[in-house]
This record gives sequence, C-alpha cells and structure tokens, in this order.
Amino acid sequence: MKKRALTALGIVVVVALAFVLKMLVKGGDYFFDAFILIITCFACFEFAKMLKSMDKPCYKYLATFFPVLLFINHILAFIYDAQIGLGWAIIIDVCLAVLSFAGAFVYGLISFRRFQKEIRLKKLENTTPARLALFRALNTSIAFIYPAFLLMFMTFINHFADFSSTFAFAEIAESQGIAIETVVSYAKYFSFTALIFMFVIPAATDTFAYLMGSTIGGKKLCPKISPNKTISGAVGGLVWCVLLSICTFFILNSIPVIGVSFEMLGFKVWHIAIISLICSVVGQLGDVFESFLKRKAGVKDSGKILPGHGGMLDRCDSYVFVAPVLLLAFSIILLCL
Repeated sequence: MKKRALTALGIVVVVALAFVLKMLVKGGDYFFDAFILIITCFACFEFAKMLKSMDKPCYKYLATFFPVLLFINHILAFIYDAQIGLGWAIIIDVCLAVLSFAGAFVYGLISFRRFQKEIRLKKLENTTPARLALFRALNTSIAFIYPAFLLMFMTFINHFADFSSTFAFAEIAESQGIAIETVVSYAKYFSFTALIFMFVIPAATDTFAYLMGSTIGGKKLCPKISPNKTISGAVGGLVWCVLLSICTFFILNSIPVIGVSFEMLGFKVWHIAIISLICSVVGQLGDVFESFLKRKAGVKDSGKILPGHGGMLDRCDSYVFVAPVLLLAFSIILLCL
C-alpha cells in the first residue's frame, strides 16, 4: 500500500510538472506533447508484449516507434495549421497506420525464411510464410490503433489554439471586434482547461469507484472479466466524477483569464456536466476493456514500470478511450460557436 501511494504521489508530481512547463516555459506545449509521446510509447510496448502472451506475435519495436510518426505528423499540423488542419491531421494519422502495416507486411515477406523455420518448429499445418507475415503485420497494426492512435489525441487537445483555421477563430475575433491574437491567446487557456478535465475525469472516476466499491460492495459489475469491480463502485465513480468536474469548472471559472476564455468561447457548466458524464462511462469501459485484454493474455498487470500500479497501460487505460471522446466534445463546442 505504501509503495502504491508513493508511486501515485510521483505520478501526480510528474503530471503537475508537465502542466507547469506547458504554462510557464516558452514552447511548453511541445514539452507536454513529448510527455504524452513517452507515455504512449511505453503503453504500446506493454500492449505488444500482451499480444505475444495472447499468441498474437507482432513487431513490438515497430509498435513502440509508431507513436513517434504520429507525433511528427501532429507537430507539422500544429505548425502548418492552414495547410493541414485538425481533420487532415487525423486522416494522415490513418494513412501512416496503413503505410506502417504495409511496411510490416513487406518486411515479413522479405524475412520469409524465418517464418519457414517457425512453421517447421511449431509444426504449423495449412499455413505459409506469407500468411504468417500478414498475421504479424495485422497484429502489429492493432497496437497502431489501441493505444497509440487513441492516446495521441491528447496532443490535439493540447493544441486547440493552434487550429485557428479549423475552429474559425478569425470569425470569432471579427464578430466580437477584437484581434485574432487575443482570441488565440484565450483559446490557449481553453486548451489548458480541456487538458485539466482530461486528467480529472478518469482520475476522479477511478478513485471514487474504488472507494465507493470498497465501502458499499454489492453486486459485481463484470465478475468474469474484472471480479473486483462492483456496480456500486461504477455508479459512485460516475456521480462523484460529475460533481468534481462541476466543482473544477467553477474553480477554473473564478480565475479571470480562464473565466474570460469560457465566456468568449461559449463554455458553460452544463457542457462539462454532460462531457464528464459521458467520459466517465467511456473511461470505465476502457478500464474494463484493458482488464479483458489482461485476462486474455493471462497477466495481472501490463508491465512493472510503476511499482504498486503495474504498467503504464494499467494507469492510462481509461485515458485511451476518454481522449478521442473529449477531443470530439470540446471540438463540437468550438465549432458550434
């Protein structure tokens, strides 16, 4: 328990430091992007090892490196917003995944002798080196989507202000009679608050689901997948997540510059109530899904990098599903101004 608490404290300190660098250091947004990249690479490496445990071998180093390709694409999208934009950046992400799959398949075909040896050693019947190469490439491409593609949506949340053409900040500036630079500067605070909720929602849900489930107990939520989860914990985590998200909204809204950004961009308390409700449910589904994967792989934790907590994927399983949903929700708010 002490080890788990110390690790949790360390995680909080690291995340807080990442936020401080984002807000106070020039180019801090890119420090935060790098922070997200590191998390994603570790999560992909752990997931690749889990696939191997499921008897679904893949190219784990390609799976681990793939987020770097997404990172480069996203950085270019932030710099060349007018030419790329958010929509095109996501489309290019998909194209990178397809090209990486094709590259993995071609590499497998080139290495056909190794697959011939594997067929002989494992006495695999009714298969060919080409089929094994295809299966390994397909297995690797799973990691391109989960967790890489989904987790890296957090970098888009971190850069709402850089997508001025996507979210029509020029029109907002014109309608309110202010400079576009002013709108963009306030959009940076909006991006900051979106990231705050990105971390608050899953953390509040996980914490209070555990506390409420341990205190109340009751019927199990999904005993065959995760026997420790209870319905009371799931409901308690959901309710407390919404309440804490609303409290967080009012705290942030009391800060002058953030309050102005909320007013300028039309962000209301009922927005965060709905967003936190949906994201809390989605986050719990992400937690259950990772539990399902670990059961299939026959492992207790995805890794051992975080003492008392397991692996990186164990800590960010909720964020994998919450990130794209939160990005969509905040994008809708900006697009509907």
